[in-house]
Amino acid sequence: MKPTSIKPIDKPTDGADRTLDVLHFERDALRAIFAPKSVAVIGATEKTGAVGRTVLWNLISNPFGGTVYPVNKRHKQVLGIRAYADIARVPETIDLAIIVTPAPTVPGIVKECVAAGVKSAIIISAGFKEAGAAGVELALSMHHRLGDRAHVSLVTGGGAPLPSHPAAVQRRALRALKRRNVTVLEDSCAEITASQVVLSRGTRVACDAAVIALGAFAPPWLRNTGLALDERGFVATGPTLQSSSHPEVFAAGDVSTRTDEPHPKSGVYAVRAGAPLALNLRRFLAGGPLEPWQPQRRALNLLACGERYAIASWGGWSAQGAWVWRWKDRIDRDFIRLHSP
Repeated sequence: MKPTSIKPIDKPTDGADRTLDVLHFERDALRAIFAPKSVAVIGATEKTGAVGRTVLWNLISNPFGGTVYPVNKRHKQVLGIRAYADIARVPETIDLAIIVTPAPTVPGIVKECVAAGVKSAIIISAGFKEAGAAGVELALSMHHRLGDRAHVSLVTGGGAPLPSHPAAVQRRALRALKRRNVTVLEDSCAEITASQVVLSRGTRVACDAAVIALGAFAPPWLRNTGLALDERGFVATGPTLQSSSHPEVFAAGDVSTRTDEPHPKSGVYAVRAGAPLALNLRRFLAGGPLEPWQPQRRALNLLACGERYAIASWGGWSAQGAWVWRWKDRIDRDFIRLHSP
C-alpha cells in the first residue's frame, strides 16, 4: 500500500467525484492487485480450516505466474514452503500482501507493509465487534498510519456509523472521524470496480484501494442442511447450545443465534461460549445432563481511534482517552498471545 508519488487530481473523465477520493495513489498500484508478480500471505498457517491455510493453498494450487511467500513468525515452513517471520525479511519487494490475521494486529502490519515497500494489500480479518465498528476502526487506523499521503472515506452501509452502539458513543466516534478528516458517506455500496466505488444512490467515488469490513453473515450452505434457522439464516439454538431442530448438533459464536437469549454477534460472546460448548459436547457424548449457558447481559466495547486513543462503553456509560487505548492494547495483546497458532 505504499504510494509511489502524489499527483494533482485532474478533472475526472469517468464521472467519479474526485473530492471523495479514498486513497490518492497512482492507478498503477492496481496492477499489483490484479496482476501481482509476488504475493505475501501474512498469517499463513497449516492449521486445518484456517483462512490463512485456505488462501495459501489456493494460491499455490492455482499458479498465477508469480511467487508466493508465507509469513508466519512461529514457523519456518508452511505447507512445505519457506516462511518468513515478518514482511521485512521477505527477499523481494512484494506486489500484494494478503493479511489474514486478527483485527487488532492489522494496523501494525499495514505499517510494516508500508515500510517494506509493499505496493498493495488485501485485508481478510475478523475479531471486530460488528460491521460498523470494524469500518470505523479501520478507517481511523489507516488514516493514522498513512497520514496525509491518503484520503480515507467510510461508507457506512446506510445510516450513521455504529448503529447498535449508544448515542453517546456514536457522537464520540463521529467527532473522532471529523478530527481526522475521514469522509463519512451514509450510503451502501452497490459495486466496486478497478477505479471507483459505486454507491446505491448512484454516487461514484474515485477509489484506488477498497478495504471491506463486514459483520457476521450466515453461510449460504446452512440453508440446505435442514437445520432450524433464524430469520437471518443463522443456526437457531437454545440454552444448551443445541440446534432447535437437531439436538445432536451444537453451535456457538457468529454462526448461531440464541433464540431464547439474543445477543450481539461479537468476539466477547463467542469466546465465552467456548467453555460451555466443550462441556456440553463431552456430557452429550457421555449421556450426561447438559448445562444451560447464560450469556452476560452487557459487554465492554473498546473502539480504537488510530492514534493511541480509544473509546470505551459499557451499557450506557462511555469514556475516551489515551488511557482507554492502553487498556484496550493490553487486552488485545493478551488475547492474541493466548490464541495465536
